[in-house]
Parts: sequence; structure tokens; C-alpha cells
Amino acid sequence: MSGPPAPRPRAREAGLYIPGMPTGMHNAITDVPGVRVGHSTLWAGEGPLFPGQGPVRTGCTAVMPGDGDPFRAKFPAGVHVLNGFGKAIGLPQVCELGELESPILLTSTMSVGRVADALLDHMLRLNPSAGRDTGTINPVVLECNDGELNDIRGRHVGRESVCEALRAASGGRVDEGVVGAGTGMRCYGHKGGIGTASRVVEVPRGAGDEELWEGADHYVLGALVLSNFGAWEDLRVIGAPVGAMLPPPPVAPEGDGSVVVILATDAPLDARQLRRLAARGALGLARTGSIASNGSGDFLLAFSTRNRVGHHLGGYRARRDVFIDGHPGINMLFRAAVESTEEAVLNSLFVADTVVGRDGNASPGLPVEAVLDITKRVREGSDGG
Repeated sequence: MSGPPAPRPRAREAGLYIPGMPTGMHNAITDVPGVRVGHSTLWAGEGPLFPGQGPVRTGCTAVMPGDGDPFRAKFPAGVHVLNGFGKAIGLPQVCELGELESPILLTSTMSVGRVADALLDHMLRLNPSAGRDTGTINPVVLECNDGELNDIRGRHVGRESVCEALRAASGGRVDEGVVGAGTGMRCYGHKGGIGTASRVVEVPRGAGDEELWEGADHYVLGALVLSNFGAWEDLRVIGAPVGAMLPPPPVAPEGDGSVVVILATDAPLDARQLRRLAARGALGLARTGSIASNGSGDFLLAFSTRNRVGHHLGGYRARRDVFIDGHPGINMLFRAAVESTEEAVLNSLFVADTVVGRDGNASPGLPVEAVLDITKRVREGSDGG
């Protein structure tokens, strides 16, 4: 295999029936205005592993939360750690302050340090006063372990890859599957990687003390996942117990692994509400069969593109418009987080085809036709067909 396999159709494009809320234009996290995604994919060598040389099956993915410099105008954000077996950088400060002030980079576990250093270089170029006349910068780098397919000890992702991913970041359709940070990842015993999806949330306006608002406001919630988790026998596809109804793959790894979920929205939520939103992404993982196993690093981060916080603020009070917790719109956003996370995982599986990596280790592509047949039979059975 001289390079990454061509992407296969996404879940809906392949014919999978997915009920629920309407999707955005591209059914991707980039449907949230201002959010962009870029990848850098590293692929080299075949055969036996020679640490430091290859074979290489890895990369870097950048999620740009919005236009402009995120350090100067920070994004409200919240974090949920479902299972903390991971090596993430930057999450404690996001948890404490409720602010995201850098792009989010995804990569291979043992490349986290080099990626964070390169991200800092990028942010320091944008902010010459950081660490001198003002505060330091908190880079956010999240990871999954691609060591079964990749020369993970070689730590091949560095400055060049980070710069490429940041430069490549764009809106519109997002490349999925065997690309960027997802190049060497596996999911439910098959090839996983990058997946994304979105939902459009129509929130009815309500009655205030002095006036009545009619109509509805429309918001977008998008999810992007780096899928590298799950045991084959646990896989569920839109409720169908696919893993229990199909033969296991030739080499079915244990269920331990990791997953990163990034949720973005243009709805006006504060950091506390975004933390609650991030937690609902875990329910989307559970819908696909995840049990958040002991050795799995499951990290979920949610941010809003509204109510950005300036690095230099005057005064001591700020007034921002945010959702009222008891408003029906909150539950609608929670539902959107569950649905988009679930579909993003499925897209990562459907799009990714077979990859052979170091020492001939293979991660087979999901048997799409068999999965579609099972889900159809299960759905027709439940409908009385």
C-alpha cells in the first residue's frame, strides 16, 4: 500500500437510515460559522517496525474555533472527562477558567509534546507580548494511541505537520477516515479515525415579562471525533447490535483505546452549560456501544463561537446573553450533541477503508454492506415489517 486508501462513502451516502434532527449543509462541525478543520497526513514505509524510521501511519488534525486570534478573543468552553487514561495538554486551564484560547490539535499519543511546542510557536508569532507584557498561552492538544499501525516511538508529528494542518484549515466539507490524526486509529475492531456530523437546532422564542417573541432562532451544533476505541462485539449502529450479529474481524483487539470528541456551536452558552453539553457527547458514544473501558482515554470538549472574551477587559463586570437552563432549547442542544457525536463515530467507520501498518498489522475497513443489511432488517422488524 503506497499511500492512504481512498475514502469510502459516509454513512448516509452509503444508505444508512439515520433518524433525528436535521443536519447542517455539510453535516460537519464546519457548519458552525467560523469553525474550520485542517489535516496533515504522514504515511511512509512498509513491513517491520524500526523505531524512529517507520512504518509511519499518523498525522495531525487542527480545529480552528473561529476567525481571528483565539488568545486575544477567547471562546467559552467546557470539558468532560469520561475516562482519564490519556495524555492531553491544556485541559485543566479550560476546566478552571471556562475559556479556549488556542486552536485544538489532535494527534498521536507520543507526539503530544512536539505538537504542543509547535502550536505554541504559532501562537507566540501571533502574540509577541505573550509571556512578556501579558499572560502565557494555554495550547490544547488531544491524542489517541495509534501504535498498532504506526511507529509511535518515532514521534513523527512535529512543527512541519502542525503548520500544514493549520494552513489547511478551511470550512465546508471535512475529510474523514484515514486522514490527519485519524490515519493510524482503529475503532470497534475496524479502521476508524476522523468523523464529523452536525445538527440544526430550531429553538422557539418564549414569553418574557414585558413582551412576547414569536418565531424561532436557528443554531448549529457540530461534532468532530477522533475514534480509536471499542470492542467489536459491542458495536451498535443506529440501535442494531451489529457486533453481536457479524463474525469478528480476523484480529479483534481489546476494547481499550481512546476517543476525542469536539463539539462546537453558535448557540449562546456559558462555560458551565458547555461542560454539561460536552457530557452529553458521552451518550452519543454509548449509543455506538462504548463502555468507556479502563484503558480508554475519553475526552470531550465543547465550545461556543458566541460571547467571546477579550484578553484585556476593562471594569469588573460583564453582561452576556446566554440560554436559560430551563428553556426547551437546552434539551434540544443536548439531543443535538448526542446525535451528532453518534453519527460522527459512524462516519469515521464508514469512510475509513483497510490500512496495513507496521509489522504487517492490519485494520480492516468496516463491512459496510453487511452492516447495512443488518440495520435494515432490525429496523424493518421493529417497524413490524
